[in-house]
Amino acid sequence: MSWLIAGGDALLDGALRPEAVALAEGKVAATSASGARRFDASGLYVLPGLVDIHGDAHERQMQPRPGIGFPPALAMRDSAAQLLAAGITTACLGVTLSWEPGLRGIAAWRATLAAVEALRGQGGNGCGCDLRIHCRHEADNLDAVEELLGDMAAGRVALLAFNDHTPSILKRLSDPAKAAAYAQRGGVAVAAFARMAEAAMARRAEVPAAQARLAEAARAAGIPMLSHDDATPEARAGFRALGARICEFPVAEPVAHAAREAGEPVVMGAPNVVRGGSHLGWGSAAPMAEQGLVTILASDYYWPAMLEAAFVLAGRGVLDLPAAWALVSANPAAAAGLADRGRIAPGLRGDVVVVDPVRRAPVATFCAGALAWLAAEAAGRVG
Repeated sequence: MSWLIAGGDALLDGALRPEAVALAEGKVAATSASGARRFDASGLYVLPGLVDIHGDAHERQMQPRPGIGFPPALAMRDSAAQLLAAGITTACLGVTLSWEPGLRGIAAWRATLAAVEALRGQGGNGCGCDLRIHCRHEADNLDAVEELLGDMAAGRVALLAFNDHTPSILKRLSDPAKAAAYAQRGGVAVAAFARMAEAAMARRAEVPAAQARLAEAARAAGIPMLSHDDATPEARAGFRALGARICEFPVAEPVAHAAREAGEPVVMGAPNVVRGGSHLGWGSAAPMAEQGLVTILASDYYWPAMLEAAFVLAGRGVLDLPAAWALVSANPAAAAGLADRGRIAPGLRGDVVVVDPVRRAPVATFCAGALAWLAAEAAGRVG
């Protein structure tokens, strides 16, 4: 089906201007096709679909309460629907592959990959959103390295992030409340979880060699790599040497400075912008984006934050909306190696979100040229 999205202000070539956008054969078209259906975008913005390079909110669908799980297929179907309603047309799901049992363990990894692939098999990408796997490999999860290498070679992994949370987990186990939360997430007793953490940490000397193998495989497969929570420029330099060219959630501004000086994208969370700062007390993403230190905003743990963050930044007066929107569309697409999306231009994938600028809310989401989601109040806009 072909579409003509007319009457709104479209983001084209870095500027908002009153111009219609045509979609045909899954792509943005230079002209409207004969017989195209019309979407009345009067009073609305027509923007590139959001590209989420890192989001793990799907975990809430899989385990809405600690220790209370639901089938991954059901959780993924619900996640895909929520992503579309947030205007996200490409979602790199941050799936943690940890030594932990339960939600972030090897069984959950396998089930999540299977659920995503099952959705894809239901026609395109099931519910429309292009779901991809962003593997967050926990440094001390050495037992899963061989399986992950196989998944990477099979094309099941779109992004590889190097995570290292074991030391901080061990420190937090002295807090009974935090220890209980970890154990509940893993579905085991606190004592058992503590033994697993200590056993994982005991093999730390094997981590560098394992990461080198993963990095070599990622380079061979053309999988972009990210380093996560770098605390120092030296840590960033180490991952840069492995080929990890994306700096994700730097702990401090000097790390972001070092990454940008090396020409690397820097990712921070859109919730940080919406909430006015990091919930962990780290760097504030909004001023860092205005300084050019942050080039990508990801949903992190809350999908609606991406669209809202762009409007929040525009409202601060330093970046205009086109520049802010690049942080959630064009820039993450480029960093993820997705040259066919993130912008509205003839020949690119037909991923578009139509937004009410007053409510700062999606009205319709088009994925690969098809109307994938429509707000109830917008039904009369479809002709």
